[in-house]
This record gives sequence, structure tokens and C-alpha cells, in this order.
Amino acid sequence: MEKYQSINILYEDNHLLVVHKPANIPTCEDASKDKDLLTIMKEYIKEKYHKPGNVYLGLIHRLDRPTEGIIVFAKTSKAAGRLTKQINDKEFKKTYYAIVEGNPKEGTFKDYLNKDEKNNTSYVTTNDIGKESILKYTTIKTKDGLSLVKINLLTGRHHQIRVQFSSRNYPLYGDHRYNKKFINDNKENLALIAKELSFYHPITREPLHFEIDLPKKYPYTLF
Repeated sequence: MEKYQSINILYEDNHLLVVHKPANIPTCEDASKDKDLLTIMKEYIKEKYHKPGNVYLGLIHRLDRPTEGIIVFAKTSKAAGRLTKQINDKEFKKTYYAIVEGNPKEGTFKDYLNKDEKNNTSYVTTNDIGKESILKYTTIKTKDGLSLVKINLLTGRHHQIRVQFSSRNYPLYGDHRYNKKFINDNKENLALIAKELSFYHPITREPLHFEIDLPKKYPYTLF
């Protein structure tokens, strides 16, 4: 199982698989056809448990390709259905940390977002047409013109965090789509992490909470 050591498995039982997704790996198959996390974890289960045929692994939620962080898969259809209901009932709590330019203080962002399918981007509309998008955030620390912010995502829209902050002139560090400083810079990774995840076990209803550390590299080392 050495080839799966680059994927940190945070929790596993007969119903769930919780992992730390590295940055720049698609959650599921996309147009690039690069190896995606869902396929990798199916292969992991197939090999570990010597399962014949196709392996079931339910995709409950997604993270953008450049975003690293905690993601949960369901190993049974019953678990998948119950976890999806938790998301719909807002029992599924996701907390992100991002590094943004400027000092946005603290508050709530509420916008309507539309998706540009052709360019795979989203944008804030000016006429309240689109999907309602809400997040709450707290600025933890500011240094050298950058801020570390903690984000409670209340809706899960396409590129929501990145678009809402950039639309207010607080673009994320390393964002190649929405930060003009990084559009032609492929060296820096997007400074956005799904750091905490809380939900109820789909079978036992035991409260589960997972948390990962911030990377030990710039710009995180500023904080």
C-alpha cells in the first residue's frame, strides 16, 4: 500500500473514508483526465480489501482542484444518502482557512453568483440573478499586507470563496484565476484549505470532527 502513502487517511470504517486531499489533484474526473482522488481511493479500497469488480465509493462533496483539505467519501449507498441529507439539512460544517491580500476585518459576504461554463469561472451578479452565496469570516492575523482568515461556508457554490473575496479586492494568495498578480504564475499554490470538517456518523449519529494543520511553507509561515 506504499503508493497510497501520499494520501493521508484521517478516518476509515465500514461506512466512511475521510482523507486529506492534496492540492492540485481533482476530486473527481475532469476535462484534464488527470488521476483524480475518487479513482485513487477506489483503487485503494479494491487493493486493501481484495474486492472483485467495481468498488462503490460515494462522492458527497467536492473541493476545487487547487484547494487542499478534508474530504469525506461514503463506502455504502446508505451512508451516502444520509450524509447528503446532512448537507441539505446544514448539519455538515466546513471551515476553511485562506490567505488573502489586504485586511478584510470580519463580517458576512452575501452575493448572487453565476457560473461561466465556457471559462470555468464564476462571478458576482449585480441584479441578484444566480445562486445565493453566503459565507462568514474572521480575520485571525494580518502581516506584510496579507491576512489569514477563517471562513464558515454557509453555501457551497462554484469557486465561491475565491470569487467573493476577489470581488471585494481581497483576492486569495496564489489564485491563478481571480488574482491578477498570479494569473501567469504557476509557481505558487492557492492559499485555501478546507481545514476543519464536522458531521454526524451516518449510522451511529456519533458527532465526528476532523482538523488538519496549516502547511509549513510560505505564506502560511507568516502566521
